[in-house]
Amino acid sequence: MIRLLAFLIVVFALGLGFAWLADRPGDMVVTFNGYQYQVSLMVAAVAIVAVVAAVMILWWLVRSLWNSPYTISRYFRVRRRDRGYQALSTGMIAAGAGDGALARKKTKEAAKLIRSDQEPLIHLLEAQASLLEGDHEGARQKFESMLDDPEMRLLGLRGLYLEAERLGDRNAARHYAGRAAAVAPQLAWAAESTLEELTARGDWDGALKLVEAQKSTRQIERDAASRRRAVLLTAKAQSLADSDPAAARTAALEANKLRPDFAPAAVAAAAALFKQNDVRKGSKILETAWRAEPHPEIAELYTHARPGDAVLDRLNRAKKLQEMKKNHAESSMTVARAALDAQDFSTARSEAEAAIRMDRREGAYLLLADIEEAETGDQGKVRQLLSKALRAPRDPAWVADGVVSERWAPVSPVTGRLDAFEWRAPMERLGQLIDSRDDAPDAAVPVIEALAKPASEKPIDVIDHAAPANEARGKEVESREDHVTPVTAPAFAAVPADAEAVEPAEELARLPDDPGVDPDDEAEKSPRRFRLF
Repeated sequence: MIRLLAFLIVVFALGLGFAWLADRPGDMVVTFNGYQYQVSLMVAAVAIVAVVAAVMILWWLVRSLWNSPYTISRYFRVRRRDRGYQALSTGMIAAGAGDGALARKKTKEAAKLIRSDQEPLIHLLEAQASLLEGDHEGARQKFESMLDDPEMRLLGLRGLYLEAERLGDRNAARHYAGRAAAVAPQLAWAAESTLEELTARGDWDGALKLVEAQKSTRQIERDAASRRRAVLLTAKAQSLADSDPAAARTAALEANKLRPDFAPAAVAAAAALFKQNDVRKGSKILETAWRAEPHPEIAELYTHARPGDAVLDRLNRAKKLQEMKKNHAESSMTVARAALDAQDFSTARSEAEAAIRMDRREGAYLLLADIEEAETGDQGKVRQLLSKALRAPRDPAWVADGVVSERWAPVSPVTGRLDAFEWRAPMERLGQLIDSRDDAPDAAVPVIEALAKPASEKPIDVIDHAAPANEARGKEVESREDHVTPVTAPAFAAVPADAEAVEPAEELARLPDDPGVDPDDEAEKSPRRFRLF
């Protein structure tokens, strides 16, 4: 567009110039070699322009003839290069599609048409063809040869890293990733693998520098970087808790500042402050984390903040936590544990039962069993609660890649991934999935239907036992759990007439430590008629 505009401007200027000369007539006299030439001014101007144009055309022809060999060779060279790039493009597509034979064919064709030092992609296509053919050793040699070329170094490191991962050599893979991260920290695969290596060695400072580099290159978002820094600082504080308490306190406080709702960071910061007798500040940190999300580790550290406190003081601190987060199962569990230590069994029992109503889980039943054993020593009741605990959902725990840990850890023990542990309930046990219906309050009582009775047999009326509802329920449960064969009509008719009658209570005599029926379940169910047939 600009060239066209310039051409139009030049033509317009020439037109104006010729028009100006035409309005001003005049003659031009030239004397040369004894001759005098006289022409008009317009003719002279046209002649001058024609001579200039002829000179320019002549110069173009001479220059074209002079450069014709180079032009012809360049034409064939460009054509050869185009064919080479076409072969390279076809080979890359074939390699991506998994056609190893076509990729190898196009690799050789591209190598003949294009020099490999001019186009590094030929090395990549050759390595990909070797991988498709199963020649991993040849591919590794090609990747290693790329390390000498500054343009291909990162590509070679990437290929060697993937080959090491394929062979399961984590050390070699992390070595290549570390070299790539040192050159280009913006590479996600290199940075992540190097981060795993640093955390596996416990080099928390190096890992923090790498996360900062990832943040500066915008490889990860600001929130993700803050989360990673909090995890790494918490791990650093835990590792320095005994050797360098001051550094541990600084790291833990910074981690808690980044993520106030992160329970491990809050626990680490509060523990460091408690060691330096700063109970007030440590308690405030735990209270803030507790309001965000109650956690048993927070409650344990908060209630035992002062080792010299009496059990009643710890119970009061537990109740203070409960006031901050009401109607939460973890709050009730905390108060129940503290009340059990203080021998306040009524409070402990009521809070444990409240926790079960809010969140039915294994730990609540186990705590209730401890309360029952400490208060009454009724082993039957204790075993009944333990049986319910086996069928109840599991308590939340630190879980990462299928591994359940009692304590939080910064990396996964399986994959080495940073910040892999989550606070959640582990996978449900099979027994809970199958037997959890036994505790349902509205479960229907199975009725044993009568078999087809003979024509000569008298109809048998339904017997309504005069025994209490508790005994009827006990017979019902026992018949279901022990799979007792029901009494048939012929067997009932075969009983001698002089046989001694047995009362239902005597027939279902319990063992001395039989837990019997849960009074709570009994109260929820109404007496039912029991059919023999």
